[in-house]
Amino acid sequence: MSSTSCQGMIACGHPATASAAEEILLDGGNAFDAIVAAHFAACVAEPVLASLGGGGYLLAHPLDRDPIAYDFFNQTPRHKKPESDIEFYAMLADFGTAQQEFHIGLGSMATPGAIRGMFAIHGDLCKLPMRRLVQPAARLAREGVVFNHFQSYIFDIIAPIFTATEEARSIYTSDGKTLIREGETLIQTAMADTLVALGEEKEDLFYEGDIAQRLAEHCQHQGGHLTLEDLKHYEVIRRQPLTRQYRKARLYTNPPPSSGGTLIAFALSLLETENLASLGWHSPEHLGLLADIMALTNKARIDAHLDDDDSPISHDHHLKQLLDPVLLEQYRQQIHQRSQCLRGTTHLTVMDQYGNSAAMTVSNGEGCGHILPGTGIMLNNVLGEEDLNPGGFHRWQPNQRMTSMMAPSLIETDNQRIALGSGGSNRLRTAILQVISNLVDFGMSPEQAVDSARIHVENELLNIEQVNGEVPASLLQAYPQHRLWPERSLFFGGVHTVVQMAERFNGAGDPRRGGVAVRVGI
Repeated sequence: MSSTSCQGMIACGHPATASAAEEILLDGGNAFDAIVAAHFAACVAEPVLASLGGGGYLLAHPLDRDPIAYDFFNQTPRHKKPESDIEFYAMLADFGTAQQEFHIGLGSMATPGAIRGMFAIHGDLCKLPMRRLVQPAARLAREGVVFNHFQSYIFDIIAPIFTATEEARSIYTSDGKTLIREGETLIQTAMADTLVALGEEKEDLFYEGDIAQRLAEHCQHQGGHLTLEDLKHYEVIRRQPLTRQYRKARLYTNPPPSSGGTLIAFALSLLETENLASLGWHSPEHLGLLADIMALTNKARIDAHLDDDDSPISHDHHLKQLLDPVLLEQYRQQIHQRSQCLRGTTHLTVMDQYGNSAAMTVSNGEGCGHILPGTGIMLNNVLGEEDLNPGGFHRWQPNQRMTSMMAPSLIETDNQRIALGSGGSNRLRTAILQVISNLVDFGMSPEQAVDSARIHVENELLNIEQVNGEVPASLLQAYPQHRLWPERSLFFGGVHTVVQMAERFNGAGDPRRGGVAVRVGI
């Protein structure tokens, strides 16, 4: 393929999602048109991971402007109902080797931001009309998407959510009881109609019009917090990205109040003073250093009280303190004092031939079990997400933008541009950290950087993918609490990555989460 004929590159979590973006690029759209279309398609093809009832973030760098972060994540309700008046209950997700408790019901839903986010991005950055951008997803919903292995696998894990209500069972089961399986076709007619209506009637349909009325009434009668006031007053927040220098690369990532970008920047600041090339990739010394930096990042997160502070203002302050040079030096000293032997989320990345870069990470939690009547939209359960409510459920402050670990990121050097991000709850920040280091420090290709084995340290437990041979005994001795994973696992995130060098594009979809990468052009 001629490098000059390439119109762009896409990396994401499903072939149908990539196909929607490709269609729009080939029709003359830019990277932002393509990523909006891809998000709509992901809501159809990746229903556990993306939804019009969820939220997320875009890190965008238009060719002729400074990078900008779009925060369209969920907002806490403006008024909190008594716990006795809401529907909020636990269910168990079965991961095979372990179980995890999630909380669902309409009382677990926060104000959705996804639709207003897509329209804000469209108004600022896109070229094509919205009715064109919804077409690939609407067609996919009406004609059906064949369930692949990964989507079937994650469906099985959280089956109780997608069979929790009659509305959900009518869409996601083949016989009223059994979830759609691999190889079967998921048809979502109501979702197709909703997408077409949004393309014609715009965002007010969801936030002030007929759909808003239905959502407010559903919450009133079924135990949710949200009212018409919540929907009407929801706003997308445009933020200046968090910017850091890492060696010869410039990092742009998701700023506070989301914590993932700051924690990645913190870890990179500790890593940049080390000569990684001299250690050798995944040598005992390299793995020990990565593990220690992850452990120290966790310690810094706790020291900064990021897990027990309910005030977004204080949260922002603590995050900014983490990058104070004096504090960073104290943590660097802790590294050298140690032995040298030592959830539902998806990401979309698009670059185009015009020089635009787009990295978008979105989530619906796992879904609250309720379909908004007549729309096909599974509503979020982010008020029931333990990772987003570390201080305990029902302690949230009203009318506040929720924090998240999601960290869509861009990296720019003198000769290349990189766009990447990941799903994976708390693991996404360590996944992104390792891919960035693989690309910048070790000069790997995107495929090598994404495919390489990963580690993750949290709560003194070391998790490591044992796919590249033996794990150093010194590392296991330094971290006696450890778990070895014999294969690559979605536990370690899904870092979908695109790189442009000169006029040549390259990319990688993370196989851990069904990822694909598509080069667009002749």
